Amino acid sequence: MLLSIRSLTKIFPGTRALDAVDFDLRAGEVHALLGENGAGKSTLIKCLTGAYRRDAGTVTLDGAAIDPRSTVEAQMLGISTVYQEVNLLPNLTVAQNLIFGREPRRFGLIDSRAMRAEARALLGQYGLDLDVDRDLGSYSVAIQQIIAIARAVSLSGKVLILDEPTASLDAAEVRMVFDVVRGLRERGLGIVFVSHFLDQVFDLTDRVTVLRNGQKIVTENTADLDRVRLIEHMLGRALEDEVATHRGGTDDGTHPPLLHFTGFGRRGRIAPFDLTIGKGEVVGLAGLLGSGRTESAELMFGTPPAQQGAAQDDAGPLDLASPRAAIAAGFGFVPEDRKTDGIVADLSIRENIVLGLQAARGWSRPIPRAEQNRLAAEFIERLDIRTSGPEKPIGELSGGNQQKVVLARWLAMNPRFLILDEPTRGIDVGAHAEILHLIGDLTRAGMSVLVISSEIDELVAVSDRVIVLRDRRHVAELAGARVTGDEIMRAIASEDSEGAAA
Repeated sequence: MLLSIRSLTKIFPGTRALDAVDFDLRAGEVHALLGENGAGKSTLIKCLTGAYRRDAGTVTLDGAAIDPRSTVEAQMLGISTVYQEVNLLPNLTVAQNLIFGREPRRFGLIDSRAMRAEARALLGQYGLDLDVDRDLGSYSVAIQQIIAIARAVSLSGKVLILDEPTASLDAAEVRMVFDVVRGLRERGLGIVFVSHFLDQVFDLTDRVTVLRNGQKIVTENTADLDRVRLIEHMLGRALEDEVATHRGGTDDGTHPPLLHFTGFGRRGRIAPFDLTIGKGEVVGLAGLLGSGRTESAELMFGTPPAQQGAAQDDAGPLDLASPRAAIAAGFGFVPEDRKTDGIVADLSIRENIVLGLQAARGWSRPIPRAEQNRLAAEFIERLDIRTSGPEKPIGELSGGNQQKVVLARWLAMNPRFLILDEPTRGIDVGAHAEILHLIGDLTRAGMSVLVISSEIDELVAVSDRVIVLRDRRHVAELAGARVTGDEIMRAIASEDSEGAAA
């Protein structure tokens, strides 16, 4: 066995990120490491590459125990990582990036001719004939990825970790990178492949290991694993017949159309999709992490804007070129990461609630303090925000109450269309139920809501329709009585992109 990990454990305050995880990597194999957010994939990689120190467990490479204390030490041992975002220097030449830190010298100076020759020879191993004097940033992302792989292998020729290397590539570019990876497998490297694209996992890898909640769930040969069972392992939920518990169907046409997105898409983020959203309707977005759920929502909100397609309502075309334009069109967006993208921790609850409304008015027209106090009091009561008062810093609230304040900010602006990205992640059970109840209240009052959630039962509970995504594409639509956990999981696992059309 090339690499053997036994009982690897990593503990952070309040959480056990890795709980006695075992993992093996053979020479000459591509081994997929899969799991949803928080499963422990990134922590395992960081422990293996010296970015984190493990709290317990052993790691052996070529039969010898190792304990790298830095990424440089891990590279010296033979382990290197290539990430989704190419971690090279785009303003330097290809040759400089490939040979950086180990440049050949002559009379104490860098020998540029020898460096260029070495770079050409290195790229020749991958079938690339490039101008090594051109800046790296002038080449496509796929070429940059291959150059990053070439550098990593030249530094560390035993274990190569590829962390979402194809996330920004189109199909032709993926094939180019996979040809390189297959060549490295034939040369005897052990390759760990982290990806959310299941089609790519089944196309490229030899074995699959699934992590969930910091624990290893299973390791199986890819050829022996079907999609449904793999997704069950990742989500921790078996397929079973169940009765739909969502609010109500749209089969009877009770939701008049409000918004139309036609051919909406952006290269490298989400394939073009068509979507109509009805007034007072809850549309859920389902799919594995990385399937394109958040990317779809961000495109609707202009972050970034779509490169193709159009959006319109009954009054005509909509300009969604920026978040400011989306807000002007009556859109709101509660992001997944409330601590980074939602709250301003040092500001008070009152200040956080009125922040969006003040930005829309312009800072030259401040909202009177009396109006701020009224809004804060109204939403603290309406959303049952647990606080000693509106002047308390929001950073001192629980996660559930912080989420309610972010919701209050948008509700104060009275949007007609509200996007909720993982609205109940990281909050307690009571706040979870309250937010789901609030979604029902909002839609009964006529607001349209788009809900992104990793919790299938949550989508079943609130959605009139569910759009299923896979590999950055909208692949299925479920409505009415078909909004069940069983149907959603089958659509996620299906290889037939039209297999679950409503």
